[in-house]
Amino acid sequence: MKILVSNLRPAIVSTLLLTLLLGGVYPALTTFILKVGFPHQAEGSLIRDHGHVVGSTLIGQNFDKPEYLWGRLSATATAPYNAGASSGSNLGVNNPALLDAVKGRIKALKAADPGNTAPIPVDLVTASASGLDPEISPAAAEYQVHRIAIARHVDEAAVRSAIASSTKGRTLGVLGEPRVNVLEVNLRLDGKL
Repeated sequence: MKILVSNLRPAIVSTLLLTLLLGGVYPALTTFILKVGFPHQAEGSLIRDHGHVVGSTLIGQNFDKPEYLWGRLSATATAPYNAGASSGSNLGVNNPALLDAVKGRIKALKAADPGNTAPIPVDLVTASASGLDPEISPAAAEYQVHRIAIARHVDEAAVRSAIASSTKGRTLGVLGEPRVNVLEVNLRLDGKL
């Protein structure tokens, strides 16, 4: 019995100590550091319009009106850009369903801007791995400039200016690719950002 108690006591004490340290102190400390050092990101990188949350720079939204910049396709369940069901389509390049979806998106893009003969960037016809991608390539944004300008009755330079203001370069100058945040562009086009 003495041996059992002598072995059990350190196990219980270390379990309680580690639970307190890793389940309470560490999360509280990291949350505090993040909220002080990166308050915008710690709160979800939310974008507000007159105090009302309209979205996040981290999660895409579904835009399908001709006067808006369109993002990547979303394959999330129940609705596009459903953050509670983040997933890709898991369709392989030889899957007929993927090919049909790509053909459908190409048809929709051409129908929305019949005069545009430029090659369609791949990120406008494929879904991202998460289904929540908030950004597209500068080429995908440029492809849509003519359609947006006509739908809004504005000069293409105004649309390009909104895109340029929402374009980010490579992270640290070397990581990733330049990208355009779709929500930010659309809010700039609406005069809300």
